[in-house]
Amino acid sequence: MSRVAIIQSNYLPWKGYFHIIQSVDYFVFLDSVQYTRRDWRNRNLIKTPKGTVWLTVPVHAQSHTPINKAVIADYRWQKNHPKTLRQFYSKCACFEEYFPILEKIYSRHWTNISELNQTLIREISQILGIKTLFYDDRKFLTSLDKSSRLLNIVEALGADIYITGPSARDYLQEDIYREAGINVEFFKYPQYPEYDQVWENYFSRVSILDLIFHKGNKSTNYIWGKQI
Repeated sequence: MSRVAIIQSNYLPWKGYFHIIQSVDYFVFLDSVQYTRRDWRNRNLIKTPKGTVWLTVPVHAQSHTPINKAVIADYRWQKNHPKTLRQFYSKCACFEEYFPILEKIYSRHWTNISELNQTLIREISQILGIKTLFYDDRKFLTSLDKSSRLLNIVEALGADIYITGPSARDYLQEDIYREAGINVEFFKYPQYPEYDQVWENYFSRVSILDLIFHKGNKSTNYIWGKQI
């Protein structure tokens, strides 16, 4: 039985995003859909002594612009983000081991938020030892409506099970999957174990980098290896 998830790319996602990736055989970036402002597409949270702050990539996108056409509007972030990460995470036990990987990515010239997100997600997945195969949804694009297009991707990959987030219950047409002989499963995020963070007041919903800088190759114990 093969499993697939189809989700928009996010910037430096939280650990739950990677948990979904790890739980499937195929992961498809759904970046041909509309870019959404004030969302996770171009930003994420990190921990600081004063609480959480946003790391944001400035993006220029008109209404109805797809994520994969959203243009990065300013390049100062490429210096500011690694500088900020070093400022707040350099005291972490595993920072010096993993930061150079990110620094190399930040040193490249980026013009498109989708390409940046996908590169970071693939690289972080390697750090976490994830073996899932990645695809871009443009490989499967059709003129079908959204629900049928997602089903078409699942069928094209020969998957038996479609994994989607819990919010999809509000709009997913489960009947068309049942008719195609495909099972739909709504992913349930568990209560992830806490770990010691360098700053007080533990916060779970931050970028996966927080966990990696703290726990390194033991990070998976706090996602899918050791749950409570």
